[in-house]
Amino acid sequence: MKLRTTSIFRVFILLCLTIQYACSVGKYIPEDEILFSGTEIIVDSEEEKRALKPVEQELETLITPAPNSDVLGMRLGLYYHYKAQKKKPGFLNKWLNKKFGEEPVYLSDVNTDRMEELMLNRLDNRGFFYSKVASEIDSTKKYASVTYKAELAKPYTLQEWKIDKDSLPIYDQIETAMTGTKLKAGERFDLELLKYERERIDTHLKSQGYYNFNSDFLIFEADTNRYDNRKFDLFLRLKKGTPKKSIVPYSIDSIAVYPNYSIENDSLPQPSAITEENGIYFIQDEEFFKPKRLEPYILFEKGGLYNSETARLTSNRLAALGSYKFVNIRFNETDTTNIEDKGSLNADIFLSPLTKRSIRTELQVLTKSNGYAGPGISATYNNRNIFNGGETFSLTGDFSYESQISGGDDAGQTSIAGGLTANLLLPRLVPFSPSRFNYSVPKTKISLGGDILLRSDYYTLTSFNTSFGYTWKANKFVYHELNPISITYVNLADTTEEFEAILDENSYLRSSFEQQFIAGINYTFTYNELVDENKDRPVYVSTSLDIAGNTLNLLSGGKSSVFGLEYAQYAKADIDFRYYLKWGKESALVSRLYAGWGIPYGNSATLPFVKQFYSGGPYSVRAFEIRSLGPGTFVSDEDSTSSYYDQSGNLRLEANLEYRFPIWSYLKGAFFVDAGNVWLTSEVEIDEDDDEDSIALSEELMSKGTFGSDWMKELGIGVGFGLRVDIQSFVIRFDLASPLQVPYNDEGERLRTPFFGGGSGNLVFNFAIGYPF
Repeated sequence: MKLRTTSIFRVFILLCLTIQYACSVGKYIPEDEILFSGTEIIVDSEEEKRALKPVEQELETLITPAPNSDVLGMRLGLYYHYKAQKKKPGFLNKWLNKKFGEEPVYLSDVNTDRMEELMLNRLDNRGFFYSKVASEIDSTKKYASVTYKAELAKPYTLQEWKIDKDSLPIYDQIETAMTGTKLKAGERFDLELLKYERERIDTHLKSQGYYNFNSDFLIFEADTNRYDNRKFDLFLRLKKGTPKKSIVPYSIDSIAVYPNYSIENDSLPQPSAITEENGIYFIQDEEFFKPKRLEPYILFEKGGLYNSETARLTSNRLAALGSYKFVNIRFNETDTTNIEDKGSLNADIFLSPLTKRSIRTELQVLTKSNGYAGPGISATYNNRNIFNGGETFSLTGDFSYESQISGGDDAGQTSIAGGLTANLLLPRLVPFSPSRFNYSVPKTKISLGGDILLRSDYYTLTSFNTSFGYTWKANKFVYHELNPISITYVNLADTTEEFEAILDENSYLRSSFEQQFIAGINYTFTYNELVDENKDRPVYVSTSLDIAGNTLNLLSGGKSSVFGLEYAQYAKADIDFRYYLKWGKESALVSRLYAGWGIPYGNSATLPFVKQFYSGGPYSVRAFEIRSLGPGTFVSDEDSTSSYYDQSGNLRLEANLEYRFPIWSYLKGAFFVDAGNVWLTSEVEIDEDDDEDSIALSEELMSKGTFGSDWMKELGIGVGFGLRVDIQSFVIRFDLASPLQVPYNDEGERLRTPFFGGGSGNLVFNFAIGYPF
């Protein structure tokens, strides 16, 4: 206790000294300089305060330079900079300056005249013409701030707008585009809104064939002559001298596709190698890509009007086929000298293929959610465009040797795993007719695979699986996956006496392993804003639904088995919600909520073991070992070898909060809080023929593991910190966590002091690949 008190006192003294020096950067400021401490903007106007808030915020964005940052009055970045300027700064000061130092911002760096000019210009753009902006400097010997006072004039407001049109047909399209305008009577003048309207009209015109049009050809003119109280009318027209070819629509005269274009030598096949499909010419020496398969992905048609959006979507769809590394669509005017009412274009589509066959081999260090880790090797063979219709065939084989590095008494167990999986990806919906999905190419995926797992001291597990389904993107953020056919067969063999003893003790567990045949349908919906790197507050939501056994139950006439195999019947759903708050350089606060629930029914008393939920581990509640939480307040005996199998459930709730920040180069840091557990929501069947130990275990699972009103008191809660090596999205993660609430302790003894609370399991180290969420 004495040693701990002394250490805390030393840390306190060091913190006080740091604060004292960080607050006293004034002694480092040169004699001929004054440190700039900040800006204040005062807006004076007759407008309502709430209406002026966006204007104030916009004026604040114009102010430069920004003063040196401070936290509670401490300018640590500036302090580290000054310390590094010493003749012998030392390694620590150099490092602190490199990571956190800031160049000083002096009053001499502030150009108040320029700021006043920018603010007046911005106020003019927002309709506050003839406003006034003045600046005032508040200075001491070492520090100075600047106050800008803006006196806003009464804004000009729109009374009515109209199109100053003539007989040109293009004005009809402009009028159509303006039906969705945001220009409203009574709104003040807004230059940015006028620019937005011009861009919006330009987009509409380009969707109606106006290939050569440009938003700069449009002009808004304001007229204040009818009013004397700061009101105006707005007129929209084409600028004088707008080129003739810009105000006529263009149609597509011909479409030529080069499915095997070589970008290296810019070679084109001879005209004799031409095939026509639905008015589109496919030019290829040999049939690299079947025209009837490629034609549905070209959205514009011969004789149709040019549409920039259709051209963009066509390019995206062709790139999404997975067969091409470059897609280039060129539109060429057929006649630029004699354009009257309409122009014409030739469309050439150049497609440069990816390498048709490839083999990729990976050496891996595997870490799994069940606590196993070890080396592995994986090899994948790919054949793109295997049937000349954009199909991709892949064959993947993998082998691994793993040892359980966590999991209590099960630590040290080994397993050997191997598998072979074949996938066929078709860029269309089978057996349906080609669908013209506007955003992306829907894909059909057929999968067939087998795996074998030899787990020491326990069993050999072989499994075979096949699926047939569809994947598609509705837009940039939304992804769907539907598998109407999903079949898994699991065969548990070569069980040891030790594992049979575990099954004998737990009828609930034995029942879950007897469900060897799983056939059903599953669907996953994902909304992912993380693909947009410009979003500061992206959201990620993924939810899935898995239903098994209904079709088999119908076909078997209600029997509990087919082909001599007992099949599972259940419904299972989960949702994973994440919210990211980003700022600065790679800093983020990430919150996550997860909920999953599975309901066995029909001839199933429990969920199959592979479908059950568990909690704890590097991708869950990190202050607890793999599968050491739940169900509820249940815990296996310390000397039990079956805890890995006992502690699962059919309901899972979790929440996580993690602050991520950069440390140096590829090294990142994190602080986190995790909470979660699993529970049972259905009764555990008790067989009267079971022995006393098995019956007692089943009764204990029911009494302690059933979900109830006190579920929040049964959450496992932990805190911790971590280091991550992040090299171009390859992440090696080290997390050290400690429990805050231990649900399986007696009520009243569940809360403990993290890291210093004592007791077993107070420190849990997690090693993993990738971020936890």
